Amino acid sequence: MTAGLLAGAAPALKSVEDNTSANLPPAASDSMRARDLVRAQLPGRDATPAVIVVHGQGADAAASAGEAVARITSALSGTARPDRVTGVISTVTAPDAAAELVSRDRGTQLVIAPMTGSPSDESFQDAVDKVRALSSDRAGPTEVAVTGPAGIATDTVKVFSGGDRVLLLATVLLVLVLLLAIYRSPLMALVPLLAVGVAMRVAETTGALLADAGIITVSSQTASIMTVLLFGVGTDYSLIITARYREALLDEPDRPRAMRTAVRRTAESVLAGASTIVLAMFALLVAVSPALRGFGPYLALGVAAMALVAFTFIPALVLLLGRGVFWPGGVDRAAERSRGAGVWHRTAALVTRAPVRIVSAVLVLLVVMSAGLLGYRESFNTLSGFRTATESERGRQLIQQEFGPGEIAPSTVVVRSRDDLRSGPAPAGIAAELAGTDDVARVGEPRFGEDGRTVFYDVVLDLDPYSSEALDAIGPLEQATRTAADTAGVRDATVLIGGETAQNADIRSALDRDTALIVLLVLAVVAAVLVVLLRSLLAPLYLVATLVLSFLATLGATTFFTLTVLGDEGIGNRVTAYIFVFLVALGVDYNIFIMSRFKQELRTLPPVEAISAALTRTGGVVSSAGLILAATFAVLMTQPIRELFQFGFGMAFGILLDTFLIRPLLVPAVVRLLGDRALWPARPENPSTTTGNPSTTTADAPAGPAVGTGPLLRAFTWIAVVEAGTWAGLLTGMYFKYVPRTTELGVRIFGTLHGAAFIAYLLLTALVAIRLRWRLGRTTLLALLAAVLPFMTVAFDMWARRTGRLPATAPRPTASR
Repeated sequence: MTAGLLAGAAPALKSVEDNTSANLPPAASDSMRARDLVRAQLPGRDATPAVIVVHGQGADAAASAGEAVARITSALSGTARPDRVTGVISTVTAPDAAAELVSRDRGTQLVIAPMTGSPSDESFQDAVDKVRALSSDRAGPTEVAVTGPAGIATDTVKVFSGGDRVLLLATVLLVLVLLLAIYRSPLMALVPLLAVGVAMRVAETTGALLADAGIITVSSQTASIMTVLLFGVGTDYSLIITARYREALLDEPDRPRAMRTAVRRTAESVLAGASTIVLAMFALLVAVSPALRGFGPYLALGVAAMALVAFTFIPALVLLLGRGVFWPGGVDRAAERSRGAGVWHRTAALVTRAPVRIVSAVLVLLVVMSAGLLGYRESFNTLSGFRTATESERGRQLIQQEFGPGEIAPSTVVVRSRDDLRSGPAPAGIAAELAGTDDVARVGEPRFGEDGRTVFYDVVLDLDPYSSEALDAIGPLEQATRTAADTAGVRDATVLIGGETAQNADIRSALDRDTALIVLLVLAVVAAVLVVLLRSLLAPLYLVATLVLSFLATLGATTFFTLTVLGDEGIGNRVTAYIFVFLVALGVDYNIFIMSRFKQELRTLPPVEAISAALTRTGGVVSSAGLILAATFAVLMTQPIRELFQFGFGMAFGILLDTFLIRPLLVPAVVRLLGDRALWPARPENPSTTTGNPSTTTADAPAGPAVGTGPLLRAFTWIAVVEAGTWAGLLTGMYFKYVPRTTELGVRIFGTLHGAAFIAYLLLTALVAIRLRWRLGRTTLLALLAAVLPFMTVAFDMWARRTGRLPATAPRPTASR
């Protein structure tokens, strides 16, 4: 019902997708400031150019190219031209620009058609298609290709939209086949698919409403990843809950009671896994690059919706279908399968018998896989990332062949002074100096802004503008411009460089900074969740270490396969960060499932038998879940985009690595070696001392001191909930504060509540800690962790002010005398 109500109120998700800002550097970067100056000081230069490449062939190539340019110019200047075209620049309309528009052998010419509007609008893309149709009709014997920013943007949208339907259909069919093989019941196989459909509808409609309100951004790439993510985690949650349901049916024939038992026994691990993913997604909000910053909120929304559906819709649907949900095998056979397959009994025996050899062998294998990182390099070339032929890519190749590598994307050097530059010799002197700079092939004539204090130069590099060498050349070019301005006598000059190369350089710098910060933050989030879940300080350390090793091995294998085997130009510039966040957040789920079951089994079994029982009971269901999750991400490899292909391969490989190597072998072997210290400082109870009714020694029997049932701990718990809620609210308020349309009122309210709750929380924490004699148990550990959170908000605020996201506190004015 909720999904239906939201669907009626929300716009279509595609109508609010933003595929432009995700490919831009931070708004405060130099390249974006240069772009803003171009738009402000050079009217008409804010149009998006379509570059038409006319390539003549044969002995009369020059003549045929000239005739074709004349026909195309006439068509784009007449009444039949697309409405978005504002003019035409060619050898017909601008003969003086022939040196820049005609190749050295005169067999290739360029026609530039500036176009108004946003490249993400459908009407803009239709206009580009019309330009292509008009150019093709009048090309004659020449080859014509429309490229440039307008052509590239249009082809990018087409490539993405062409793969959406294939992605959804392939994902549904693949998951359905795997579920039928796992469940051997058609109705049970449909339950996860229906649940994912409901969660996806809720996430899409809610996300569309938030995007329409300007609160979050959603891109086509984010929507594609959301599809496979929900199918993967949704199926995982369904497998975990229904597996425990089948297991509960062994002892409880009443189906509703068995389902309640299943939900209760899986709630901790599933909520911990979902919370890890959601927190990891929100960790991306610390990024300054739009590609990462806008990526998290929508995916966090989807996972939260999936977790809600898992605990409500899935149990209700399974019970509603009755005993027929297990047809044709029946309830008894389904319940019996929950005892674990023989392969997992043998795996557990191997781990128990030879833990040292297993740890050594797995670590050596991970190190060998990580060796692929020796060939790691990144790519910032969007066009080379298309795994299908596009007209814009063909046009780019022609320009590079006939005009030089840098002509496809010139850089714009901006020099701004306090004085009027139009009458002095400085602009010409700066141009002469720039022409002699390393890596510069050509410098255009100076163009003055409307204020006369700003001068612009089109600078063409002799490098591929998307290569790492070109990105490295932006810094020296800026320094050379500053030196030239000082030599020419320009006082207090402001130097900025714009264009695609400069933007990519700023994107690279932002991504390098963001990736380092996100790695630390995500690992901290994962460690904190594991500490709270396992009540241990040691276990999170070795579990996080296995995740890091898994990531390095995955990235090494991805680099080797895509670059060495497939011949890709490089790893997509955002792929590394994406793989890390998703692989760590999803990979820890399987560690959570086995360690949570290990902790439960410790209540009745010694550590060696407990880890064997946990591995045996979770092996089948977790392996099935991992196989499906890996398969859903592998569907991304059907997409004709390099970034999605590499991300899909890396995630599929990494999840299989976690599912069949890390979780069933490395983690249990480490636990086996540590023995009683595996959950230090917590110590397992000795099952032999347990007396009384056997029913009280089940996995659900409560543990811990008796004081946990007292009113003091209940009060502490409620205050902890308030503390956590207000802290989350404060961070939410601080985030919305960055949106210019909001005020600081919400932040002040959240801050007041946060302060009051924190004071009460500290007082009760001290009382509880004294009552427990500072025993490092559940209560004290939670208290210590929660005490860190408010200080994180202070650090977050200081960081936001230092980086300019919040204005620095203005000094109070002093009273005049």
